Amino acid sequence: MTHHDYDQWHPIRRGATRRRLMEASLVLTAVDVTHVVVRDEHDWCLRVPEAEVRTAISHLEKYRLENVPPPPAPVPDQVDSGVYGVLGFLLVIWAVPFFQDQMLFGWDWRALGRVEAGAVMDGQWWRTVTALTLHADLGHILGNSAFGAVFGLFAGRFMGSGLAWLLILTGGAIGNGVAAALRPPEFMAIGASTATFAALSLSSAFVWRRGYFRGRGWRRAFAPIFAAVALLSFTGVGGEQTDVLAHFTGFAVGLGLGLWAADWPLERLGRTGQQLSALTALGLIVLAWALAGSAGVADVHP
Repeated sequence: MTHHDYDQWHPIRRGATRRRLMEASLVLTAVDVTHVVVRDEHDWCLRVPEAEVRTAISHLEKYRLENVPPPPAPVPDQVDSGVYGVLGFLLVIWAVPFFQDQMLFGWDWRALGRVEAGAVMDGQWWRTVTALTLHADLGHILGNSAFGAVFGLFAGRFMGSGLAWLLILTGGAIGNGVAAALRPPEFMAIGASTATFAALSLSSAFVWRRGYFRGRGWRRAFAPIFAAVALLSFTGVGGEQTDVLAHFTGFAVGLGLGLWAADWPLERLGRTGQQLSALTALGLIVLAWALAGSAGVADVHP
């Protein structure tokens, strides 16, 4: 057929360049619809015979609907740098060993604050908090400082330092409590690792629930959870003195708190809310140690 003959066919697509029409041309070729891409006076045109106009348009519309790109995943909001929360965490867990060395207030801080499963079950709930600030030796505190700082930094960025560390402390304390309930009464433990693994799962669950990896396949969608489980498996089960059960309970509680926090409108907290959350976390630690000290005095002077 001549170019003039094609002019009698119905135009269904136009484009400034031939390349813009080639995708539609390939679709029609695949379904055996007769068509041609020709140059008009001002642009390129995709033309089909009058008898095949409806069929061609139907196939092109079906192709368009089947190939709509997924909406972009939401961009994570950074509430703050997360640095202040990490500095507060490090200050607390390094201050308590100093207090222990100085026997501040005449206390044996480790004896008063460690998790003793039987004592916790008898009502000394504060030990689930105070134990998070105690460590066995330099290597122990260095390890928890490093992991806690990294995991807590991300949680603070996504949720704000105040709220994040309040939830991390809560996750660590509840994790210690659950682990104590599953242990024999004579079991004892110290260390911030329960809270550290709560921080890991907290931020991972929050990111997943908020859908920051959605629309990129199920593997990418679940990447934060997979990464958290992998880190738990890699770092949370080694060493003879490792309290694996507490690591898993802290991780599980943090996971639940992260899913819960993800549905919060965090913007309503604002700066004041974040500050109040930070003060609540610090106040809970002070209260727990005050109760530990009072209980110790009561034991000495019944």
